[in-house]
Amino acid sequence: MKLITLARFTRVRPTLPEITGPLQFRCFQPDFVPRDPNAKPKRYKYPPFYDPYGPRPPPSDKIINLAERIAALPTEERRQIGPTLADRLRHPKLQPISVEGLDLGPQGGASGSTKAEEKKAEKTAFDVKLEKFDAAAKIKVIKEVRAFTSLGLKEAKELVEKVPVLVKQGATKEEANEIIEKIKAAGGVAIME
Repeated sequence: MKLITLARFTRVRPTLPEITGPLQFRCFQPDFVPRDPNAKPKRYKYPPFYDPYGPRPPPSDKIINLAERIAALPTEERRQIGPTLADRLRHPKLQPISVEGLDLGPQGGASGSTKAEEKKAEKTAFDVKLEKFDAAAKIKVIKEVRAFTSLGLKEAKELVEKVPVLVKQGATKEEANEIIEKIKAAGGVAIME
């Protein structure tokens, strides 16, 4: 009886080729020869520059003559070669890329400066700066700063002692006004930037 129960729970594990399929590991290949640990590394001769397309044949005389004639043209006529070839070879015209909503910085030109003026007019994020506070109300100001920031007591105290300092960045106008009123009630002076 014990023998039958033992036979039920013992399983025959599959052999290696059944697990891995065809032998793909390099050590199991019949032609694998392990590297000699005392052998010196092979020295490969690298080309001076890498060309992914391999060696190219030299340009024909026709191409060389054409390149010389193009180089001899004045600058004005050389500028016309690209558009003329594009028309002649029927290349699709390049569509201008829309840069609306992108900040191009100082390179943006005149349109960039008008957008900067619009952004100033419709400012939505404001910073609250603590300008000064009464020495007697220092503890109240620290408590208020802790209330709207996620700082601990020590960090809030260090922040308040560095006046003038930004206490909240990226707040909405309503939130900034609320913070200013709370600091004012605690005995400090804060401004919105």
